[in-house]
Amino acid sequence: MAPPANNLLISCILFCCLIAVSEAEAQPSFRPKALILPVTKDPSTLQYLTQINQRTPLVPVKLALDLGGQYLWVDCEQGYVSSSYKPAPCGSAQCSLANSKSCTIACLPSPRPGCNNNTCGLMPENTVVTRTSPSGQFGQDVVSIQSTDGSNPGKIVKVPNFLFTCGATFLLDGLAKGVKGMAGLGRNKISMPSRFSAAFSFHRKFAVCLTAGKGAVFFGDGPYVMLPNIDISKSLIFTPRDGEPSADYFIGVKSIKIDDKAIPLNKTLLSINKQGYGGTKISTTYFPYTAMHTSIYDSLIKEFTKRMQSQGVKRVESVAPFEACFNSTGIFGTRQIDLVLQSSNVYWRIFGANSMVQVKSGVLCLGFVDGGVNPRTAIVIGGHQVEDNLLQFDLAASRLGFSSSLLSRQTTCSNFNFTSTA
Repeated sequence: MAPPANNLLISCILFCCLIAVSEAEAQPSFRPKALILPVTKDPSTLQYLTQINQRTPLVPVKLALDLGGQYLWVDCEQGYVSSSYKPAPCGSAQCSLANSKSCTIACLPSPRPGCNNNTCGLMPENTVVTRTSPSGQFGQDVVSIQSTDGSNPGKIVKVPNFLFTCGATFLLDGLAKGVKGMAGLGRNKISMPSRFSAAFSFHRKFAVCLTAGKGAVFFGDGPYVMLPNIDISKSLIFTPRDGEPSADYFIGVKSIKIDDKAIPLNKTLLSINKQGYGGTKISTTYFPYTAMHTSIYDSLIKEFTKRMQSQGVKRVESVAPFEACFNSTGIFGTRQIDLVLQSSNVYWRIFGANSMVQVKSGVLCLGFVDGGVNPRTAIVIGGHQVEDNLLQFDLAASRLGFSSSLLSRQTTCSNFNFTSTA
């Protein structure tokens, strides 16, 4: 039996070791420079989907990707169980950050995630079907996500108090099967890019690389490397963010060219007026294809068809929702459509797979749709035109970097190496 003095010494050593372990666990030794989420395309809805791990214990949560979404929202009415969920008290710093204007004084019958007393609220929105909940409580919970060095996935990291909004189950109507909410990547202080940046103190930048296969969203600065060892961030061309102070991403399109020739259009539609109408934005939820004001669309169809027919390509019967369809056997390369930005030598070029859609055997259609005679936004660039293009959003500098098609660099957005670890 050890003497009492030795017992005391051993106890002190064990106690000190326990303190050291606790401190090591409380102080993260790894601070990522960037994070990554895989993104897939649902074949039935054409929505872009991702997945995070949330709550305690962690569970996978499938989300629809919403480029202009204001924040992460999740259905809390069905199956939301977590020991780490915390509501945001009215008047708290979290509520101020979210610019919340509502407060639930009492929520019956009993407290649960999404129904707590003295909790501020927001209005979560399903932007696919433009459906909004009149209220959704603001709160926070644990989220885990994979880090990256830009070339490979790295360690899993946790954010203990990630801000999000509880949504109602009915908001899931119109979303892909199994989806439980929406991942908002918009331009504000409580969007997912802003919260990850705040949690790990990296640049307020993120990049989207969508594809029909498995693409990615990067949070943080580049490099963004695709196989075979191609840093696609080096191909970016930058343009200032345009438009009204909203969470959406607008760009300043000045004209549209086909094969370097400008098409006739009403250029006043390309600017946002005092009522908030006009301009050009990018969206992953509004429609799978680029939608244009009817007058712009009609001009594009007319000029595109004229050039195709001058090459001997036969126009065939329209296939909804597309108007300009052609016999694909006569197509050897497609026309280049340029969205001209701040100057004539800065343009987003759309061609090949980004401009055309194969609707059936032997038929290709121009992948643009009629957005109506009075849309709020004159041009909404849809997912099909964005696929296999790298888009980087610099929230601090209010600018967008775009690559045009990565196919010209012999790679695609599906070529990130998710299989090996950094």
